[in-house]
Amino acid sequence: MRDDTDDTDQTDLHELADTATRTTSRQVLVVGATRGLGLALAEEYAGRGAHVVATERSDGPSGLRALAEHHGDAVEVERLDVTRPDQVAALRERLRDRTFDLLLVVAGISLAPQDAAGIDIATDDFARMMETNVLGVMRAVEGLDDLVAADGIVAVMSSGQGSVANNTSGGFEVYRATKAALNQMVRSYAVRQSGGSRSILLLAPGWVRTDLGGPGAMLEVSESIPPLVDTVEAQRGRPGLRFLDRHGDDVPW
Repeated sequence: MRDDTDDTDQTDLHELADTATRTTSRQVLVVGATRGLGLALAEEYAGRGAHVVATERSDGPSGLRALAEHHGDAVEVERLDVTRPDQVAALRERLRDRTFDLLLVVAGISLAPQDAAGIDIATDDFARMMETNVLGVMRAVEGLDDLVAADGIVAVMSSGQGSVANNTSGGFEVYRATKAALNQMVRSYAVRQSGGSRSILLLAPGWVRTDLGGPGAMLEVSESIPPLVDTVEAQRGRPGLRFLDRHGDDVPW
């Protein structure tokens, strides 16, 4: 799946080093970490010394379970399906005595091929994508954000595909629609948080070779995730909403 932010120039990240790479003692909650970008983000933060609570949708062997076994107490696994409000509430209750520096919501699916026009997708598949990528993500954000420190970060995995201004090639019509809708809902959420001290981020990781991105994607996970984490960490202490690519550059809405 193509992310149109891949065409932007890279930003020099050396100036971010002091704040971006020091995540030891960070408390991080990653929603949607069974595989793909979510799993890679959990692994990256754990590797930098953060304590990570990461969620998976179903029980059973997974890359996340293996990561938790490797890192011991530094990585905890919780159960959460973002389309189930009762599970969001239950997770909130289980974590009620915890405070996180970062809530990072990564959950998302794609059920339509690249060249499918929006009207070609089955109604049930369209509804599932909207429910997961938009409503489910926002349920997780709104249901868990009071676990985040007053000066912490609430970050949501969006995509350059969600940029209306950047859509000059078409394709991935339904996925684009879900991310554009998500961007609008996060923007409205940020308006309601106006005056607060949290950073609220929409993130565009680039077109990455994952199960969702596919084998033809431009980037390896190792090329996307470390600079993306650097970008997130560089936003600490910068309240307000930003839509950023993995290099910390603004993405056009």
